[in-house]
Amino acid sequence: MNLESPTVTVEKTQQEVFDFLTKVENFEELMPESKQKFEKLNDSRFLFQLKGMPEIVLEQKSNTAPTTVVLGAASDKLPFTLTANITDVGEGKSTTQLVFEGQFNAMMGMMIKNPIQNFINTLSENIGKL
Repeated sequence: MNLESPTVTVEKTQQEVFDFLTKVENFEELMPESKQKFEKLNDSRFLFQLKGMPEIVLEQKSNTAPTTVVLGAASDKLPFTLTANITDVGEGKSTTQLVFEGQFNAMMGMMIKNPIQNFINTLSENIGKL
């Protein structure tokens, strides 16, 4: 399953957005209002829970400064990655798009597609407000 958020323009440089997204505690600011729990586990991992959903632990998988931040599920039960692609557009601005890639069976895919699309859209909107 591949899902993409809309591309948002951020009033910050590419490096500033990259620096923000590589600090896992900053993701609490980006979470939807339905967030019930957020906990930084260490410098590269955090746990979150949205209303009606199980707890999910995300960890930084890889970073390529200043263009890409890749987070992934810490559990092999639901293997997925969430990639932030950051592009410099000049004049102290950048654009960011989130790409979700996961391997799920068809039934699971149907159940989680809309909630995940809404989740990454909200994260993206909130990145745009930085």
